[in-house]
Amino acid sequence: MKIRNRHTFHRPLLLGLLGATCMAPALAHAAINPYFFGYARSGIGSTAGGGAQTCFQAAGAPAKYRLGNECETYAEIGLGAQVYQQQDTTFDFRSRVAYVTSQSNDDESLQDDGNNIALREMFVTGKNVIDGLPGATLWAGKRFYRRHDIHMNDFYYWDVSGPGVGIEDIDVGTGKLSLAWTRASGSTDDRFPDAGERLSGDTVDVRWSEIPVNPGGSLELGVDYGEANLSDWQEDLLESQDIDPDDADKGWLGTIQHTQANWFGGYNKLALQYGTDGILTPNNSVGRVSNLESRDGHMWRVLDHGHIWLVPNQLDMLYAVIYEDKNFNDNTGREWYSAGVRPVYYWTDIMSTALELGYDYIKPQSAASNGGNNHVTKVTLAQQWSAGRGALVRPTIRLFATYADWSGNAYNVDGAPGDTDYDRGSENIAVGNGPSNVDFDDGDGVTFGAQIEVWFGD
Repeated sequence: MKIRNRHTFHRPLLLGLLGATCMAPALAHAAINPYFFGYARSGIGSTAGGGAQTCFQAAGAPAKYRLGNECETYAEIGLGAQVYQQQDTTFDFRSRVAYVTSQSNDDESLQDDGNNIALREMFVTGKNVIDGLPGATLWAGKRFYRRHDIHMNDFYYWDVSGPGVGIEDIDVGTGKLSLAWTRASGSTDDRFPDAGERLSGDTVDVRWSEIPVNPGGSLELGVDYGEANLSDWQEDLLESQDIDPDDADKGWLGTIQHTQANWFGGYNKLALQYGTDGILTPNNSVGRVSNLESRDGHMWRVLDHGHIWLVPNQLDMLYAVIYEDKNFNDNTGREWYSAGVRPVYYWTDIMSTALELGYDYIKPQSAASNGGNNHVTKVTLAQQWSAGRGALVRPTIRLFATYADWSGNAYNVDGAPGDTDYDRGSENIAVGNGPSNVDFDDGDGVTFGAQIEVWFGD
């Protein structure tokens, strides 16, 4: 009687199992549908009297009204995919790379001064992955985190983006709770022996959102606490210089925001913010600690912005009003008043005419150290061709002309930029492509050009 070898007997079964195992990753990836998303703007412009396009911004202001007033090519290119789904549980991946160039040539190296490439997002979310928290999303990685901005002047007034970890949209009965820990590393301090030795700034963000308060209206409440996260050797270095490490930057920011939907066919957002000490910087950012020693001070900010239809399907408008008061013990603070409107009239489903009027006024905390008050008034007329009606519909191709008026001379100078007589600190406007495009004693300027703007995907 011939007995078969047991290994021979199971060989077909083993081969089948091996084949299925090898095919499993391929079958899983076959179900993944990557998606592409992004944003871009680019164009060409000139300044009346010669030179490349000048962009007008009040010196000391954290933002400028942007229609017909952007001098760079900027793009964000993103790739994402849902990589897992089983019933209500999903895992998603997102990435985003940003590019900026000075818009001066066809071949612009991203290694040149003023040009840049940056990794902005790389993170994974897992929804319904925690038992007992249905609907909540766990995430980790580098991401844009629940940012709030004003589109007209690209002002991000609540933004703690960066590498981090968190859980969001926890159902608490009334509204949703989100918790996050994010980080921004950098330093404006010269005490470190090597520029690469960075100071880490950590921010803990707590938000309670989607709180219903009136028909179509909801509240979002948030508290951010940030402080410098020093290593042992950094603390030792400070102590050797008679600096108490406990004096490193720290502070908090509180935000109350009301969002009204169905507001004359659009929306309205009203926000009140109060911040203290190290979570603030002289510009607009919060949650990005950048100094070894504490910056004592506080900030009040109130703003209102939105989009409404003045004539249904014919005339709409973006608008914004901002007041901000930053007061620091080193007298680097300032008051900022800003207001702008952008009505758009639609001739057809494709063609429209936009008019943007923006005003910024800066009152430095110390005139002696900051050169006194200054303001910029800017108006732009643009003829546009877009993929539909609506101030936020893109893509758009536009032709524009911009006029700006400011207080005093553009800047004080006896020589040229780069000369020892050039006084950059005394300028009343901050310009995009260099102050040589307007004369030092100019009090106004005109630019013209064309621009495209597009965003797509989610």
